[in-house]
Formats: sequence, structure tokens, C-alpha cells
Amino acid sequence: MPGTVLLLAASPVGRGRLVDAAGVLPVLAAVAPAVLSGADTANVVELADPLEPQAVLTRLRAAAAAPGPLTVYLTGQLHLDRRQHRPHLALARTTAATVRYTALPWHWIREELRLRSAADTALVVDLHADAEAWKHITAHGLDCGPYTAVYGRVAPPARRGLAEPAYMKTVATLLRSGHRPPLGTLHEQALSRIPEETRGNLLLAHAGGWTAAGTATTAPAGGAPGVAAPVIPAQGIPAQGIPVPELPAPWGPAAARPGDQSGVPVGDRPGEPAGRPPADPESVGDPSADPEPSGRPSGGSDPHAAISAAVRGGLHEEADGLAARYEEAAAREHGAGSEQALHWREVRADLAMFAGDPVRSCRAWLAVAEARLAAGQAADAPAVEAAVDRAHHQWGRIEDPAPARELGPALARLRLRVPGRRRGALENVQRQLGRLQAAP
Repeated sequence: MPGTVLLLAASPVGRGRLVDAAGVLPVLAAVAPAVLSGADTANVVELADPLEPQAVLTRLRAAAAAPGPLTVYLTGQLHLDRRQHRPHLALARTTAATVRYTALPWHWIREELRLRSAADTALVVDLHADAEAWKHITAHGLDCGPYTAVYGRVAPPARRGLAEPAYMKTVATLLRSGHRPPLGTLHEQALSRIPEETRGNLLLAHAGGWTAAGTATTAPAGGAPGVAAPVIPAQGIPAQGIPVPELPAPWGPAAARPGDQSGVPVGDRPGEPAGRPPADPESVGDPSADPEPSGRPSGGSDPHAAISAAVRGGLHEEADGLAARYEEAAAREHGAGSEQALHWREVRADLAMFAGDPVRSCRAWLAVAEARLAAGQAADAPAVEAAVDRAHHQWGRIEDPAPARELGPALARLRLRVPGRRRGALENVQRQLGRLQAAP
């Protein structure tokens, strides 16, 4: 099975540029695709200084949905948005004042990869942070999801001039030998070659997995690893091995179109027709061995693999039944409003989407959003926004007017509290609901 490689290098044009990110792409492109991937063959997608967050999201989503191993080589710079203080990957048009709208939210990357297995998904990063982002990341960590393999470094802003992506260039140079060692070994080899360039950096080495602790170290003078500090984990328990759903970000589908020339084979996902990016609010919904249940897998067992296999085989009822058993067990052990139980409710909402049941999926996502808000989570928390966005997306796919009319008011009430990142979401619901109610 071929692997997929995404080469992403992004930094602003103009005075806001901290690092010559795109300069690393010729070196990476000279490495054989199979070596970049660690698979026998691989499809490679290259993004150099992209302009739009949605365009990057579309490529990332297509790569995440492709079968086989996925490696993302990411070079760029991090900034905080001034409103919510969340890390964003700066793109070509990003300025200090427009981070929230022109940069790629880091949690979008985490969300797109959250349903893949750490065994076949890796991030290799060479990132430079501005002063605010550096202060935030050294205090809170860089949340890539605790079960995604992550290797690389985050550097503070350079004291003078434009920084070089020395870590990624060194990784590429090592790979040009024609051999890709385990990523942990490759990471250590790269650091040993550039001790001065990584002095004082935050070094990331996290292999992922259900029990992996994952650490980040700060390299002191001389570049040797320093005292380990925990990587801040993602909320909840990420699913592993289930195909990535159509995550609305902001709230309309943005799946790659069939025939996309990205180099990634894109086909219809179970229960999901191919979509297209929305141009405006009107386009929402107009376009993806049975372990014992418990709140969390133990002894290395992974129920997500069994669920994923059932989905691929078209056994949607079996997949939902298994997820329901884990939801019940998690609720008994941790409480119905716990992250463990909510995780399985989210999995079941995605499974309904894969089964082609937007009514059930929409209803489930509405319930997840309400549960998170009732638990005191903020209306702009990523998990809350994602739940409402997915509910909105699935509501737009409901063809039967009766359930659409039934669910519309609940979605509108949620949109009042959770407007999301894109303007016009509430107005879109109200407009569509008005049409439904006016219809005979």
C-alpha cells in the first residue's frame, strides 16, 4: 500500500517573515518519495507558501484520508491569535493583526489527524515562534495530540536576520542517503549534526500510542537535551485507525474534489459523497477481532482498529454497536459527561456520517456540543466549535424536510452561543430553516 507525504513550508511575505521556510523544499524534493514515506512507494504533495488556510486544510484532509502511512514534513513559523491566544501556522498573507483569519489554526492539524493511528502517522516539524507564541508554547507545550508521532524542534525568534530551517534541511540531507531510519533515530542524528543551531530550542520527540508519555526537551548551551517537560496532551482520547471525517473548518465541507491534482488519491469515503469547498454560507451541505469494552483500552488493545475494519467492510451497525459498548463502559467508569464517554459519542457521530445517516450524525453532534457546554467548556473551545461545525455540516445534508425542521431550531440556538470562526453561520441556519418552515 503506498504511503502519502505532505511537504508544507509556509511563512509570511514581508516584514513578518521569521524563517525562509520554502528554502527547504528543494532539498526535501530531492529525496526519493519512498524514503520520505518509509513505504515501498508514496504520493508526495508539496505546498510552498500557501495563501489560504482552507486550501491547506483541503490538502491536509485529503492526505489524512488516504490509506497507508502518512508523514507530514512541516516547516514554518507560529503566532498566537490575539483574541483566543491559540497557536497558528502563519501563511503567506499572515500579519500580526490578521493571524486569526489568514493563518492555519494549529488545532486544525491536530483535529485532522486525530482519527489516524500513531503507528502510521507522523509529523516532522521545524518551527520558529514569534515572542508571544514562544512564551505560550514553552509554558503550555505544542498540542499535536498525544497519539500522533511528532519529531522536530520549535525555535525562539532569531535575534537578527532571517532564520534558516536547519533542522529540516539536516533531516532531508540524511534522507538523501536513500535510507530512512526510525524517526526517533533520524531525529537524534539530525540534532547531533546541528548542536549550535538547536541550542535553546524546544525539542519534540513523541512516538505516540495509548501509553506513550511523550516528552519535549529544551536544549541548553551546546545543544544537548535538557530537562524533560511533559507535552500538553489533547483533550479526550483520540480515536485511532478510523478514516478522518469531513471536519468542517469553519463549518462547510472542504474535501478535495475527485480528480484533484494533488498527487493524493481521493475517493468517496464510506457514506460521504465527494464534496467541494464552500464559497459562501449558502453552500453549507452542498458539496466522508472485538476487544472487551472499557472506558479506555488496556493491555495494548485498540478497539478503533476493529471499528475501522468494520467501516471499511461496510458493517456500519457492527461498528456503531462496538463503539456504543465502549461509550457505556466509559460512562459507568468515568461519568456520562467525562472526556472518555464524550470521545465515544463523537466516534459514534462520525460513524453515523460514514453510514450515510446525516440525521443521526447531526443529532449526535448537537448532543455532544450541548454536553460540552453544560460541562462548563467555553463556546470558543476547539472541541465545542468542532461539534457545532459538524452538526451544521450534517444538517445541511439532510434531504428529508421533517427531521431538518426538527433539528434546525436546536442548531440555531447553538449557533447563537457558538458562532464559530466564519461569519454568516447563524444567518445561514436561520435562512435555511425559514425556507423549510415555509415549504408545504
